[in-house]
Amino acid sequence: MSAIETFRSLSGQHRIGGALVRAAGGTVTPVIDPATEDRVGEIVDATPAEVAAAIAIANTAQRVWNKVNAHRRAELLHEVARRMITTRPLTAEMLTREMGKPYKESIDETTWSASSVDYYAEAARHELGRVLGPATDGQLHFTTKEPLGVVVIILPFNFPLCLLCWQAAAAIASGNAVIIKPSEMTTLTTLQFVKAFDALPPGLVQVIAGGGAVGRQLVEDPDTHMVAFTGGIETGRIVAESCARQYKRSLIETSGNDPFIVMPSAPIETAARGAAFGAFLNCGQVCAAAERFYVHDAVYDQFVERLVHYARQVRIGNGLDKVDMGPLGSKRELERYLRVLEGAGRDGAKVLTGGGRPANLAKGWFVDATVLGDVPATAAIMNDESFGPVAPVTRVRDLDEALALANQSRYGLGSTIYTRDLEESMRAVNELEAGMVWVNAPLLDNDAGPFGGRKQSGMGRQLGAEGLDSFRHTKLAMIDPAARDHDFWWFPYSDAEAFPR
Repeated sequence: MSAIETFRSLSGQHRIGGALVRAAGGTVTPVIDPATEDRVGEIVDATPAEVAAAIAIANTAQRVWNKVNAHRRAELLHEVARRMITTRPLTAEMLTREMGKPYKESIDETTWSASSVDYYAEAARHELGRVLGPATDGQLHFTTKEPLGVVVIILPFNFPLCLLCWQAAAAIASGNAVIIKPSEMTTLTTLQFVKAFDALPPGLVQVIAGGGAVGRQLVEDPDTHMVAFTGGIETGRIVAESCARQYKRSLIETSGNDPFIVMPSAPIETAARGAAFGAFLNCGQVCAAAERFYVHDAVYDQFVERLVHYARQVRIGNGLDKVDMGPLGSKRELERYLRVLEGAGRDGAKVLTGGGRPANLAKGWFVDATVLGDVPATAAIMNDESFGPVAPVTRVRDLDEALALANQSRYGLGSTIYTRDLEESMRAVNELEAGMVWVNAPLLDNDAGPFGGRKQSGMGRQLGAEGLDSFRHTKLAMIDPAARDHDFWWFPYSDAEAFPR
């Protein structure tokens, strides 16, 4: 089927127990192509009974899956990754039509998704615990790793497939079942994408459509055992509080407002190109996007001139055309983002290029690639997440000032510095209060390295060994094979050890 036909066939569906299930009824939300404003399908909120059924099925499937050996799990996950690669063209087209990113970025996201599945297929069978040096002669002390049970994954619209796989692959490889609650803006693509998981036992991966009420039921149900949430700070706080009341494990990633520092030793042309990519990738809808720029006064004018140049080169349009940047994901996002730009103007920022909507794109939720100059460090846009294609630039006197301004944020996800000075590089790595520091290499990920933030950017890690352990319990075992008396430890205590009188 074509992408349009697939949207229609998946409208009003959930994926429960290994099959597509027509929604029993509930709130209907239209699915709108953000480039054309055409209605391409719809989703229907799951009923409480449908959510409860999915949870019961997941628990049954997880108990069976937990008995499957790690080698077989890895084989099946590799097959999942192979199917993702095979179906990339359709998945990518659907993602572009549903949320707007350029087709090239959609293809990349599908590829990265498969890569993370392959990574966790092997990582999970590489290590299932470790043997410890015993504290007592003749004993064996060791740890084992066990699954948590049923993992709820609540996803945003900006990277719905990649984040799904970062979390689901680690969870499944560890022996868990997963229930996915996609963003209302990318549910249909997700329903198509997860067909790749048909290589696994039915019910191990399920998709429930809906909004906040559906997510709340999944989070609060005592028969789900972990929640992985990616989204806004306020919703993330609600999820974390609900999990805390139940002592339920949670992985929370709640956005960022990442600093980008440019020092005099930097290759300015390269730094400007990196800045444009860091600010405008996915129309700026990236949690780890470069959102506030601190540029040394000695190179400020040169850097800004080149950044404006590269911003003006960004081709904007329908993601199915030959473009570099598509629209924002929804009308609501467009209206919110335009308010952010208006606020920056009131705070004293100067528009150097962009600043609104492209004149030749009246239909669709398109905006310019924007550069703002001489932005006061106190401006709201330098302290709150913009989540759009804007690069606000502030002058700094030296690295001390740049680091201080970078660290004053309530966010702490990623950070970037451009410098050829080794001491400056190491200071940035050691002093920036963020989960990730990119030195001359913005926005790179590595399946083997942890992704996550500090402060109000969330808690916990995805990817790498740390990401795997996010979805596992660690159990300690101590064995005395001889079953000896432990007189050094047991009653009766010796008189010699009593308090002296």
